[in-house]
Amino acid sequence: MFYYGSGTVAHVEPYLAVIDCGGVGYACATNNYTLSQLKKGASAKLYTYLNVREDALLLFGVATPEEHEMFLLLLNVTGVGPKMALAILSGMKPAGIRSAIGRNDLAALTRISGVGKKTAERIVLELRDKIGQIGSTAALEPGPESVPAGTAFEEALAALPALGYQP
Repeated sequence: MFYYGSGTVAHVEPYLAVIDCGGVGYACATNNYTLSQLKKGASAKLYTYLNVREDALLLFGVATPEEHEMFLLLLNVTGVGPKMALAILSGMKPAGIRSAIGRNDLAALTRISGVGKKTAERIVLELRDKIGQIGSTAALEPGPESVPAGTAFEEALAALPALGYQP
């Protein structure tokens, strides 16, 4: 899998950017926010996702690591594919999506073109517990107050140092 592509912007059109990486032009489907930052002939870096289908290899790219993480999380939602994930990131930045999910704000999500009520409900339901992970490794390390006593999760956290893992 390609993590990112870095090079000169060779071509830009709606929802598509071509990045020349070492003499090879990689066409990346992308969102409005990323397109607004790209200038033909300028240097750019896109964080990518390669979608392998039976009939095509499609490359998707976004401008920031936070967008990339949100893109990958959105792909885990039932009914959300790469094109829908890009549409969501075109309609709202990762912080806005995270905020809407945290507040159960279905109206904010349904204002995005192509996102209906059922899709918004699935996004909130399936990502509610994962949104704290975006852009912060600290969110993966819950404090003692956030872990209920006597849970399997608490036991697993206590066992990790015994296995040689650092806190």
